[in-house]
Formats: sequence, structure tokens, C-alpha cells
Amino acid sequence: MTPPVLRPFPLGAVRVDDASVFARARDEMLHLARVYPVDRLLAVFRRNAGLDTRGAEPPGNWEDFGHPDEEAWGEHDYPGREHAPTANLLRGHYAGHFLSMLALAAAGERDPVLKAKVDGFVMGLGEVQAALAATGRYSHPGFLAAYGEWQFSRLEDFAPYGEIWAPYYTCHKLMAGLLDAHEHTGNKQALPIAIAMGHWVHQRLARLDPERRQRMWSLYIAGEFGGMNETMARLAAAARVPLFLETAAFFDQENVLEAGASGTDILTDMHANQHLPQLIGYIDEYELTGEARYLQAAQGIWSQVVPGRTYAHGGTGESELWGPPGTVAGDVGHRNAETCAAYNLLKLARRLFAHTLDPAYMDYYERTVLNHVLGSRRAARSDTSPEVTYMFPVHPGAFREYGNVGTCCGGTGLENHVKYQDTVYFQGPDGLYVNLPVDSELDWAEAGLRVRLRSGYPLGEGVTLLFEGAAAEARTVHLRVPAWAAGGRELRLNGKAVDADLVPGEYTSVTRAWKTGDVLHLTTPARLRAEPMRDDERRSALFLGPTLLLARSELTTSLPFDGASLSGADAPALLAELASNGTVVLDGVAFEPCWSGLDTKYHMYVRSPEPAIAFDAPVAIEVVGEPAPSGWYTTAPEVRLHASDGTAALELRVGEGDWRPYTAPVTIDTEGVQYIEARATAPDGTTATTGLELSVDTAPPRSRATVKELGSSWEITLHADDAVSGVERIQWEGPGTFWGTFQEAFVRAIGPEPQVVEYAATDRAGNEEPRQRLVIPGKDGPR
Repeated sequence: MTPPVLRPFPLGAVRVDDASVFARARDEMLHLARVYPVDRLLAVFRRNAGLDTRGAEPPGNWEDFGHPDEEAWGEHDYPGREHAPTANLLRGHYAGHFLSMLALAAAGERDPVLKAKVDGFVMGLGEVQAALAATGRYSHPGFLAAYGEWQFSRLEDFAPYGEIWAPYYTCHKLMAGLLDAHEHTGNKQALPIAIAMGHWVHQRLARLDPERRQRMWSLYIAGEFGGMNETMARLAAAARVPLFLETAAFFDQENVLEAGASGTDILTDMHANQHLPQLIGYIDEYELTGEARYLQAAQGIWSQVVPGRTYAHGGTGESELWGPPGTVAGDVGHRNAETCAAYNLLKLARRLFAHTLDPAYMDYYERTVLNHVLGSRRAARSDTSPEVTYMFPVHPGAFREYGNVGTCCGGTGLENHVKYQDTVYFQGPDGLYVNLPVDSELDWAEAGLRVRLRSGYPLGEGVTLLFEGAAAEARTVHLRVPAWAAGGRELRLNGKAVDADLVPGEYTSVTRAWKTGDVLHLTTPARLRAEPMRDDERRSALFLGPTLLLARSELTTSLPFDGASLSGADAPALLAELASNGTVVLDGVAFEPCWSGLDTKYHMYVRSPEPAIAFDAPVAIEVVGEPAPSGWYTTAPEVRLHASDGTAALELRVGEGDWRPYTAPVTIDTEGVQYIEARATAPDGTTATTGLELSVDTAPPRSRATVKELGSSWEITLHADDAVSGVERIQWEGPGTFWGTFQEAFVRAIGPEPQVVEYAATDRAGNEEPRQRLVIPGKDGPR
């Protein structure tokens, strides 16, 4: 056993103040928790088990009933994809998240009504598990799902995404919800249900050889298992069943473990959120086994993601995939920063900090929980929808698409906003760690103290801790100095200055026997600053203290911004303006906080203006036209030459072509990467040459679909070609799914009516072809 150095407080011991910016999203999600019917969440499970659904409709989207002709097939009676009409194959996952949300909310709010809702939910799942066991159709009586067991057996034969959809991912969400109900609310039934599920998982995987399991987990999406290793390790500890720790190891992905521990970067083109949850599980396995490679792997992969693959708000990935290392500007697309990935990176950061005490993890946590997670929740109340983002895009002219009932990010979004208090404070063997400057109150029962934190965060410039009670012995308070704090920092205890080294991003410590009336105050001056992209210093994100500022603009090309307006900016005045108006105006542009939850179009990054043409140089090239966010010109740019000597003869060469006299602006309409050279020849025969590289791709890719009939369904494969910048992605949508990126063949069941699938390809330059339509015939339609 290797326990962490630090541990969090129970959720009910910390209360985020109602005046905090986080309270808005918390209260909106608590409203959904209180009004949403549990019967709707149980509907897909009851239908699958042949129980009365009590007239309830499922949540919808991914979380729907499935195909009307689909059956709850066992592992041996699945008729094969040629004869198996299926749909909504991830159903049940959203209910697992909702159960977690209810358990977290019940604990955090100390709310008996929410506790009763958890109890009713768990009771319903227990009834379903018993009904499924009574059929004798499944390999073990612990089986519990909203579909048959066949998806798990087909995974063991390496079925692709499309025929199946990440069955262990769904299993994880459900088991995690049950464990949350057990751990946070003390529900007596949840643990036995989870234990039965754990035995079912063990018997399914124990009979497979390790090589087969490794191949299963490597399958794109089909093999995605969420945090099953985390859940099985948690279950091993909660149930005191060592066998489940062995089961957790069945989910170890050896290439990820080896790469993380050795520092080998293998992440490019990997599915980010397919792998992030397992890193959290590796920490659980480390704590229970003491095997250092688990912790090393989690730390190693983390260092490959943060900061080299993260955007200004803490998000990562494009179209759910990681790009090359150290690439931010070069990986900006139109589907950046899946919110699920930020959810898991935050969970990973707090766990790594608890073991290592490295404050860099808390720097990331503060940035992301404020800007990405809080900003991912629409500032609106809903009785039916979590109103959260799937992607939190970063391209010019982006906007947030809220909603996401039944999707993966809809599920993690349910949890995000009812547990803001979970990392504000940690406790260690010597005292208290104050990690986040969030207005809140802590019941530090172990020390006999109550601690109130007042900061006005994120619009304040100081952190004040007020103590009530009397500690029986001296305790150390470790207070984190925010990484964004500017000069003029000061620490005072009961009004007197404390001689302390106040390094931004580090902790400062004060030890005493705390008592009623003690006040510890840290001054944290804010400043306006620009944070350049790692791979393009001319593009920057603007921060006011901890707040990432989003420029409001309808432009879809890069927004020029004169950075000179940052120098000498009056941060207190800007904070007051932001608090009063909800925006600040800089260089004539209105900026809103990233955590606003609004529906505006925005630019997360602004671009430095083009440098003035150096007319005093012998020859200079001016490019007229704006490149796409990718850096490619998607409309043909025009090149103009300028010479400081009006008598010089100017020439231009494109690529390997011949030099030709320059007499008028030239349009560069040759596709591809072109090197442009300019030459000036003075009357005395001396020459001067300069050059630059232009990437031009003005045409979208061309896509096509191939269709194969499989009896009761169609297998569809989408192809695309682009000979210039290359294909970035193909997106499609049809009944029951959304406009998203999928990389494998997919299957659509033949229903009574025709179905329309729309698809389109986008190239790496950013050109997107017009949507194409594919009509899938109904049962009686022509083939």
C-alpha cells in the first residue's frame, strides 16, 4: 500500500460560497438533479430486462431505447451483424454519470431528498440486475447493462466500432456511479450490486490470454474502457476483495505503461479520452500495489499532454485526437478540446498532486476548472438538459454548442459542476493545503477549526483566511501563491507582515496554534498579460489574472490585436470593469471571460499585426490575403514586391520556376507549398534577394461512400482524398447521432423507413466540401 501524502476533505465539509462565480453553474446543475425523473434514466435498463418502464421515455440522443427489433442477446445467441438490428449501443453510460452526479450532490449539499433519489436509483438497478440474472441468458448473474452481453463477446473477437460501441466504457460509468453512491451517501445496496458486476467482469476477462486483451484495448473506440482499472481497484479496496485488483490489471495497456514510464511520446493521433481515464486508474493501482511504474506512467503521459498539447483554457485534442508534441497553433481545427478530456485531466492533476506535492498540477487545475469547466456550462437553467459543451473550440470565430443530453461530455458535465469544492483544500500529516483561491468555507473537524476563505476570485486581488475555533496543537497552513500573481505580493498574519518567500505558483507556509479571530491575508495583484502559442509566438491568449479573455468578434479569420495596449494596463480598473459590465474593452475590442457560459462568437487567440514592410531594405515581399487558422491560404493570395531603390529592377520566382520581371502584383494560384523569392538588381549590377514560404490549398477534398449490405443492416465506409494539404477528417450524421468525426466503418440497421446520412470531408488547410447525402433504403425499399 502506498497512500497519497495528501487527501481531500469530504464533499460535505466544504461549501463554495453562494457569491462565487462557481455557484452559478453548481446551482443550475443541482436544479437538474432535483427535477429530473429517475424513471427516465432507468427506462433503458428496464426495457432491456423486460420490466415495466412505467411510461418513462429515456433521455434521448445516445441514451435511447435502441432499435425496436433489437433483443437483449447473450454472448451465444447474438445472430451476427448481418441479422442484428441495433442502435444506441452506448446506452446506460449517461445513467451511470447521473447516478454519480446525484451521489456527489447529495453529499456536497447534505440533502436528504437527493440521498433518497440515489437510493431509489440504486434500488431500480438492483431490480434490473436480478431480472437479467433470472433469464439465465448471461454468463454470470452479476451482469448489468442496458443491452445484451453480446457486445462484450463481440469485442473479444475484435468487432469494430460501428458493430459495437465501447461496452466496457459503459460498464465503467455504471460501476463508478454505484461506487459513488456507496462512498458518498452510504447506500447499502450499491456495493453488493457493484461486487456482483465485478465478479462478472473478472470471469469474462480471466479466460482470455493477455495478448487478446491487449489487442482488444487497442481497438479505436470499440476497445475504449474508460476507467475500468480505476473502478476495479476502487472496488477491491471498498469490498476488500483482492481478486478485483487482479481484474484491474487486466485493463493495463502495456504500450501506454511503457511509454509513460520511459518518457517515450506515442500520443500523436491517439484518441485522448480513450486513454486519459486509465491514467487515473494507474494511480489507484499504484496505491494498492506500490508498483512505481504505475505512477511513473501517469506522470510521463501527463508531461506529454501538459503543456505541450494543451490550449489556453486547459483543453486538449482536435477531433478527440492528440496532435504532434509541442503543437498548439498547428493543431487548431474546428473540433478542439473535448470537455471529457478536461474532466479527466483535472481528476488526474489532483491525484498526482496528492502524491508528489508538485504545485504545477494545481496551476493546471486552477486554469482549467475556471476557464474550461466553468465556461463549459451554459448560463441557463434547464429541467431536461445538462446544457454543457462537447467541444470547447479554440479557432477564430468559434462558439460553444451547449446541450449534449446523453453524450459522453453530457455525462461528465453532469458531474463537473456539483463538485467544485473537492480540490479547494487538502489535508496532510502536518496541516492544511489551500490549493485554490475560491470563496468557500471549510469544516476542518480534525483540527477543531472552521476556515472561511474570502477572495472575490477571479476578480479579486487577495486571499483572506479567517479562523474560528481553537486548535489543540500547532498546525501548518500551506497557502498556494497563484501562478498569475504579479509583483507587490505580501503576506500578513493578524495585520502584521510575515517574512515569507512568495513565489508565484509555489506554496507559502505559516505554522501556529490557530484560534478564533486569526486572519491570514495574501495580497495577489493581478495583471493583464499575453500568453503566446508554443509554436506561433505571433498568436497569443490574453489573461486578466486567472481569467482567460475571449475576444467577441464575428470574424472567422485571425483577429489582429495591438499588444501595445497591454503595457501599463491598470489591472484593478479592468477587474472593476469586468465585474460591472461583464466585458473589458481593449484595443477597441470587447473581451468576455472564458467562464461566462454565454453564446457569443469569440476568438480565444489574437494575432499580432503584420510587421511594417521594411522599405529601407533592398527588396521586400508583401502578401495580400489572410491565411486560414491552419496557416494555409484557402484563397489564392496576392504577392507584391517593394524596393527601397526606385531604380532597381525587380524579379519574382515561384518554386523552381524561372525568374521573371515583376511589373504588377502576382496571384499565387499554384496549389501546395511554394517558396516565393524576390530579387532586386540595382543599376550598378548588385543584387539583393529575399524569400518566404506560402502554403496554398483552395479546393476542398472529395469524399465518397462505399456501402455493403449485411442482411439486416448496411456497413458504410467513408473515403476522402486531398492531394494538397491532406485529409483532416470526415464527418457524418444520421438518425440518432450528431455531426461528428468517425474513423472506422460504421453500421446502420435497416429500419421501416429510409434513413439519410450526410457526410463531408475537411482538409488540413480548413477547406470543407459541401455536405453529401446518402439515402439508406428501408425494409421494403429498393436496394
